[in-house]
Amino acid sequence: MTVSSSSQNQDDISKNYKSSYFGLPALDVSVAFPQATPASVFPPNASDYYQFDDLLNLEEQTLRRKVREVMEKDVAPIMTEYWEKAEFPFHVIPKLGALGVAGGTIKGYGCPGLSIAGSAVALSEIARVDGSCSTFILVHSSLAMLTIALCGSEEQKQKFLPSLAQLQTVACWGLTEPDIGSDASSLKTTASKVSGGWMLNGRKRWIGNSTFADVLVIFARNTTTNQINGFIVKKDAPGLRVTKIENKIGLRIVQNGDILLQNVFVPDEERLPGVNSFQDTSKVLAVSRVMVSWQPIGISMGAYDICHRYLKERKQFGVPLAAFQLTQEKLVRMLGNIQAMFMVGWRLCKLYEKGKMTPGHASLAKAWITLRARETVSIGRELLGGNGILADFLVAKAFCDLEPIYTYEGTYEINSLVTGREITGIASFKPAALTKRSRL
Repeated sequence: MTVSSSSQNQDDISKNYKSSYFGLPALDVSVAFPQATPASVFPPNASDYYQFDDLLNLEEQTLRRKVREVMEKDVAPIMTEYWEKAEFPFHVIPKLGALGVAGGTIKGYGCPGLSIAGSAVALSEIARVDGSCSTFILVHSSLAMLTIALCGSEEQKQKFLPSLAQLQTVACWGLTEPDIGSDASSLKTTASKVSGGWMLNGRKRWIGNSTFADVLVIFARNTTTNQINGFIVKKDAPGLRVTKIENKIGLRIVQNGDILLQNVFVPDEERLPGVNSFQDTSKVLAVSRVMVSWQPIGISMGAYDICHRYLKERKQFGVPLAAFQLTQEKLVRMLGNIQAMFMVGWRLCKLYEKGKMTPGHASLAKAWITLRARETVSIGRELLGGNGILADFLVAKAFCDLEPIYTYEGTYEINSLVTGREITGIASFKPAALTKRSRL
């Protein structure tokens, strides 16, 4: 087909316009319009104001530095590009695997057997540079791997955990459904007993890593007992279909999927024997909420570090922005929030180590820390002015990435009610009037 000059292809016009303007070569905007150093060159850590490294043992300090170095060197330069494209940088997975953080506190089976504090601080260092990478590790390690470790048989642990610990294979964790979010115990996906195994039918939604996961940990309601059971599903199982969720505004690198299970057969040996009710699922969630609490800490640290450097580089009225009283006050408010968040997260780890952590402890930490993190990153966006809406300077990206973290692993409201139930002895999840009416 011939195209006349008067109807030139619009793609060609766009390409020509971008490459030149009135015959001039295209400009490198970062050179022609310098603002400040972008987040692709990550700044040194400036947020450890109260010297929290002193609280870590030598092994934890070494791991923290190792994770920080890899994230700054290998992830910071490419994170904005992949965030904009909403694609996952698969070439980074071997580098994350080499960190030795997948599996966290799990001992044996090729897992690192880290302290809960070491695992949490490592996750925060990943989140400091990129929230999506930290969520990738969280789902894989603190949900899927932990479920297998806590609820799986010895054979299942030996079969799946070693390769997962090396990130040679990737896992996801399927609890949430299209109609079931906070009320997770009411899930509708079913598991029916058949000869030699189980037949799974239902839908899951918002499942991170699911579009490329090798192993899917799926929760379903046993049609015989009406209790929640857990299953390990392989990615190539007949009847399994996963579709990527598009158009997210946060954690865009994370590949969240809709999972459709249509008569998916799972052999008996891949049913998780330790999941026999929703309470067994809650055991995993209680531990994972410790880790989730450290994601906002890391994201806030990264936002602060960027703002700290930016305010000293960027000048207005002939002086650095850091010279103005209002900007200093906001920067100090960010710093104060981070110190407080770190201490709450640290104490939560210590309670867990001593066997004193309750669901209310974990829920309060997750709710309060994410609330403070939203405030902290919001202040950072203000400090960067117009550049605060560019992902190149991290805070806009961090601002968006915090939104799903504020919601997942229990919304602020649900986690508040978990703690409220614990301190009052009264469960208030269902309005009393509605509960009574439903019984009539």
